[in-house]
Amino acid sequence: MPVRVILDANFLMIPAQFQIDIFQQLTNLFNKRVEMIVLASTRNELQKIALGSHPKKKKQAELALKFVDGKCHLSKIKPKIGETADDLILRVAKKWRCPVATNDRNLRKKLRNISVPVIYLREKSHLALNGWVE
Repeated sequence: MPVRVILDANFLMIPAQFQIDIFQQLTNLFNKRVEMIVLASTRNELQKIALGSHPKKKKQAELALKFVDGKCHLSKIKPKIGETADDLILRVAKKWRCPVATNDRNLRKKLRNISVPVIYLREKSHLALNGWVE
């Protein structure tokens, strides 16, 4: 059975920023098949960045969207009224009891406070896992 991992927008931009194959590294990290999940709100966040005016971020988001469409499972769970993308990730990760891949320091702290394992980029070269995954 594969490990389900929820991917955050900033994590999906790692390949364009640091030329790192996050998908292969996730598989290596767990030593088994990984089901990479992107919430619809995360995809929407990437689309907004891709339409923005910052050229570097725009290219990173466009590449991330290609990965989302080609390698990830899109979950259409809708946010509750007033719920941010991060709040939705927190809620879904807790409910599904699955790790979250993010580089957002605040989100990482909130996830660890509710005992959700976190995957993040370490030393701009490899992925690291903080927490226990069953």
